Amino acid sequence: MKGRSQRMTGPGYGRADVDDPGAWLARETGQAAAYDRICDRYDEAFPHKEGQLACGDWLLANLPRGASVLDIGCGTGLPTARQLIDGGCAVTCVDISPAMLARARSHVPEARLVELDAADLDRLPGRYDAAVAFFSLLNLPRREMPRALKLIHGALAPGGLFALAMVEADVDDVPISFLGSRILVTGYLRDDLRSLLCEARFSVADETAISYAPASADAAPEIQLFLNCRRQE
Repeated sequence: MKGRSQRMTGPGYGRADVDDPGAWLARETGQAAAYDRICDRYDEAFPHKEGQLACGDWLLANLPRGASVLDIGCGTGLPTARQLIDGGCAVTCVDISPAMLARARSHVPEARLVELDAADLDRLPGRYDAAVAFFSLLNLPRREMPRALKLIHGALAPGGLFALAMVEADVDDVPISFLGSRILVTGYLRDDLRSLLCEARFSVADETAISYAPASADAAPEIQLFLNCRRQE
């Protein structure tokens, strides 16, 4: 359904594999609501996204025209979904936030849009030639990260490409104030993140670290890690 949002589940819907499904649902509902609130300010606070664009260039240089790409936590659709569609890819955008998806619909009407938690990727049918997750997995606690990477691995065709961005920080599911809203975030030091990817059967083709200062006093400076990976069997 290009240009329209498909709501496959609510946040964390049906998670029987967590200790407290009700608490997980409340957590993910709160995360979605926070991103709904900051949607209008997000692109203004993060206007420079050279790291994401460089990853997009790497994908386009290594994918055939018409390749299918899964954008996990697409946000407003800018710049990544727009870049990949303009480069000839067929993009499926998933996000937990209805407001972000509504904004993405205006920026990338050609994309398939799905309201879906990154922890529920196994509900998507088919496989993709590539996947991207730019600052979306940092919204999951560390205990969920191996499962999330396993789902991404399973969503990719053999030899599929995966571009990931995280903020470098040694934190696990800590609350922060982000553009005036409370969200829970997780980070890794770069060596630990690389090890996590290798354990999930991804090889890291290249890695870049960028010092980034958001254009808002409501978001702190950060070190952004960008990793281009390939799915290993």
